[in-house]
Amino acid sequence: MLKIRPARTTDVRAITEIASPLVEKRILLGKELVELYESIQEFVVAEKDGEVIGFGALHVMWEDLAEVRTLAVRESVKGQGVGKKILGELLDKAKDLGIHRVFCLTFEVKFFESQGFQVISDIPVDPETYAELVRSNDEGVAEFLDLARVKQNTLGNSRMLRYI
Repeated sequence: MLKIRPARTTDVRAITEIASPLVEKRILLGKELVELYESIQEFVVAEKDGEVIGFGALHVMWEDLAEVRTLAVRESVKGQGVGKKILGELLDKAKDLGIHRVFCLTFEVKFFESQGFQVISDIPVDPETYAELVRSNDEGVAEFLDLARVKQNTLGNSRMLRYI
């Protein structure tokens, strides 16, 4: 039976294992182990028969804005609804936090469109919020803001947004 639960530090190795082929293909940005441990509270995992088969993270960026980060599933379970269930859990978490907009950078446009996300071309924040966000040291926030210092990290993926 599939179970979606908060990630634990003991899941980091499985998360790395699932992400590794996607990092090699430049579909996901690689993260250092220390970064995964530091942000483990943002992650949920999908577990089946005691094995982690997928994961995703929700990173709060601002009062009403969060980002879905590094959503991935094992190749062997693609197309079985695991990613949809992980995303659903992350969206529920966003609602619980009072978030009304969820953003992602992705190559999986069709998947995210099927879950209510729309491709956007602009940065959906007002100038005051932009001025605050630009102070962040988080590379994901810099990617969201489309800052020049992260251009080498953006992989040509699509910017998408969903209102919840």
